[in-house]
Amino acid sequence: MRLRERLSKLGGMKLLRGTKLTGELERLQDQLDRLREEPSAEEIWKSVELARHPDRPYTLDYVERILDDFFELHGDRSRVDDRAIVTGLGKLDGRTVVLVGQQKGRDLKERTDRNFGMPYPEGYAKAMRAMALADRHGFPLVTMIDTPGAYPGVAAEQHGQGGAIARSQAAMARLSIPTVACVIGEGGSGGAIAIAVADRVLMQEHAIYSVISPEGCAAILWRDASEARKAAAAFKPDAAHCLELGVVDAIVPEPEDGAHADPDEAAELLKAGILEALGEIDALEADERRRRRREKYRVMGVLASA
Repeated sequence: MRLRERLSKLGGMKLLRGTKLTGELERLQDQLDRLREEPSAEEIWKSVELARHPDRPYTLDYVERILDDFFELHGDRSRVDDRAIVTGLGKLDGRTVVLVGQQKGRDLKERTDRNFGMPYPEGYAKAMRAMALADRHGFPLVTMIDTPGAYPGVAAEQHGQGGAIARSQAAMARLSIPTVACVIGEGGSGGAIAIAVADRVLMQEHAIYSVISPEGCAAILWRDASEARKAAAAFKPDAAHCLELGVVDAIVPEPEDGAHADPDEAAELLKAGILEALGEIDALEADERRRRRREKYRVMGVLASA
C-alpha cells in the first residue's frame, strides 16, 4: 500500500525546473507492475498442494510416456538398490539418454518400498554410477526431481548422507555431457539439489523448489507447523519466483488443472521442454559447457546492490 501511495503522490506533483522525478516514477511503476503480476499467497499455496497431489505423475509415469526402450539400472555396486532413486537408459526422440529420477509411491506398500521418494546415500551412489556411465558414452543426462528431501534417518546419517549429496553435486558439475534437470513435483533441500546441478534446470508450472518444506520452516520460525501456508507465502517456493531468482532456467506449462488432470499432455509438454533445452546446449564444446555450468552455480545467491 505504501508503494501505491508514494506513486500516487509523485504522479500528482508538479515538476520543478531542473528536477527529474520521471525516473523515480518509472521505477516505482515497474515495482507496482511486478506486484500486480506476482502470484498471491493463495496461488503459491495452490502450487504446494498441486506439487504434492497424490495423483501427480511421478518419474516412472513420465518415463513410460517420454522414453522408448527404457532399461532400468539397479544398485550402487556396494550395498543395496535404493528404490527411491530410479536410473536407466532410454531413447528420447530417437536419441539415447541416461535418466536419474526420484520416485515416490502410490499406495502405502509402494511408498514404504520407495521410502516416500527420500533417498539414502546408496541412492545417490546409484545416481553417480549412472552419471559416470552417461559421461563415458557421451549420452545426455536427464534428471527428474521429486522428493521432500534426502532421508534424515540415523542410518542414512551413519552412512554419510551429507557427503553423498556433496559428491553427487560435484560429479554433476564435472560432467562433460549435456545435462537437463526437471523439477516435476517437490524439490526439497539437498535431496533435490544433489541431482539438479545441470546445464538447464526446468520446473513444471505447479512444482515447488526450496531449501526447506513450508511445514519445516513454520516449525522453526513460529514453532507451529500449521503455519505452513504463511511460511510458503514468505519464502515463495513456486515456479514463478524460482524463475525470478534465477534458481531455474525455464517453466514448463502444465494442463489447466495440474499435471495430474492430464498426464499425457503434461508428459508431452515436459518432453518438448527437455528437447528444447538439449538443443540449446548441444552445440557447446565440453569444456565450455562445464565452464558455464560452474559459473552459473557460483554466482547463484550472490547479492548485488542496485
